[in-house]
Amino acid sequence: MDYMIRAMDKKHTFRLFMVRATNTVEEARQHHNTTPTASAALGRTLIAGLMMGYMMKNEKDRLTININGGGPIGTILVVSDNSGHVKGYVGNPNVDLDLKENGKLNVGGAVGTQGKLTVMMDIGLKEPYVGSTDLVTGEIGEDIAFYYYLSEQQNTAVALGVLVDIDYSIKAAGGFMVQTLPFIEEEDLVKLENTLNNLKSISDYFNNEKDLEEIAKEIFSDFDIEVFDRIPVSFNCDCSEERMEQALISLGKNELKKIIEEDGKIETVCHFCNKKYMFEGDKLKNILKYIEE
Repeated sequence: MDYMIRAMDKKHTFRLFMVRATNTVEEARQHHNTTPTASAALGRTLIAGLMMGYMMKNEKDRLTININGGGPIGTILVVSDNSGHVKGYVGNPNVDLDLKENGKLNVGGAVGTQGKLTVMMDIGLKEPYVGSTDLVTGEIGEDIAFYYYLSEQQNTAVALGVLVDIDYSIKAAGGFMVQTLPFIEEEDLVKLENTLNNLKSISDYFNNEKDLEEIAKEIFSDFDIEVFDRIPVSFNCDCSEERMEQALISLGKNELKKIIEEDGKIETVCHFCNKKYMFEGDKLKNILKYIEE
């Protein structure tokens, strides 16, 4: 089962978010038929989106991550909430690059670094909060840590891992975020830095049946970790025929008339889950009638 925990060390020196998201990332891979490199890039962003969404306070709050580094993958877009739901897509799901020298998937090369990471938080105010930083490595984890440092003046370590199997399915996916708290003592900071510098490959921690609580205690063995919450997480697309109708309405009267006259039908496809919606005959005419009223 995919789930996420929120924890803290007992001395209140840092807070920790950790998620296992193997099935969630696999579902995204199936929706978009991604190559291993695209699966890793999208998967890492979905994992980060889940944890960042979990930090928001209210059920209706929405968080959007938009990454475009000018690389062949194009834009990565992920939307999450504070209840463990996430959805996302990549511009080019077929991107395929050679492995890096260390045998890892070349996510940074696919994403590129000539662009920005933008985070938008819709928390019910008139205007959403938008923060944007330049991409540093295109590997996603470091870029999100850099975003927190610059946009929110928050020291954050981000570890994201996606392990792709030989049949291209997702073998393991998970990650964690650590944020230091204001009164962390120097010795604890040094201990924490040592812990983070000595991590093995992140996806290895999640390529097993261990509970997240166990993994958290294994990684942060020098600290006394206390878990506060755990919630299930999933890929969850909330597209609907009504939403697609709204998209058609936004085309405007003339464009819609043209479609009716030329084709008599239109198929719309959801970016996030690739579900198709067909509008033809009376359905289309009723939408046109609605615009003309």
